[in-house]
Amino acid sequence: MLMLKELYELWRRDNLLTQALNDSHVMLETTHEMFDESVRSLRQSDEGEMGIDIYKMDQAVNRYEQKVRRKVLKHLVITGGANVVPGLILTSMVIDIERVGDYTKNIMELAVAHPKRLSCGACEDDVVKVEEAVTELFNHTLPTLQSSDKEAARGLIDNHYWLRQVADEVALRLVKGQAGATDPAQAVAIGLYVRYLKRVGAHLLNVLSSVVNPFEKMGFHEDDD
Repeated sequence: MLMLKELYELWRRDNLLTQALNDSHVMLETTHEMFDESVRSLRQSDEGEMGIDIYKMDQAVNRYEQKVRRKVLKHLVITGGANVVPGLILTSMVIDIERVGDYTKNIMELAVAHPKRLSCGACEDDVVKVEEAVTELFNHTLPTLQSSDKEAARGLIDNHYWLRQVADEVALRLVKGQAGATDPAQAVAIGLYVRYLKRVGAHLLNVLSSVVNPFEKMGFHEDDD
């Protein structure tokens, strides 16, 4: 089975697939900017303001996903179905990236609904830990895709796989009334936020799995059956 490094060589030799690949990179860059601004507004601002138009950027991400699909389909039609696997990997990757945009938009909507700076009470340290992990994934996912560095991708996946569990533990503490939230609105906001962080991180890990795993195992841990 071809791995991502070999597929990148195929993509670079095919103009349509190269364009589709570049589109997926733009999607990652855009969602990264959306994420940073949404988190800044929710966690550092008392106004709930946004320095960018996240709805407009999310719509652009959606359009790029459609462009990737069209280019992959056109490539398959023109080539008579040659190099099917690169097209499948690209279309799978952009689904995950588009979902990152959706959950990032949810963080923005939460920041608007909860304009005061969100403090996470007794869960603050764990929430910060998850925030920092997702930020690190954003910082390294695109360079890792571009380099097709299997060891770097494996390290990122292994070193951040825990974030799902920590996010779930925070949610459980909220349900049990052990999170130190001062009122129900704060508890709901914290719960939604960690949920969104968890899903953003999970989709970025899915994207990274394309470097490590063959197509049929994308989105799964390398050791999963």
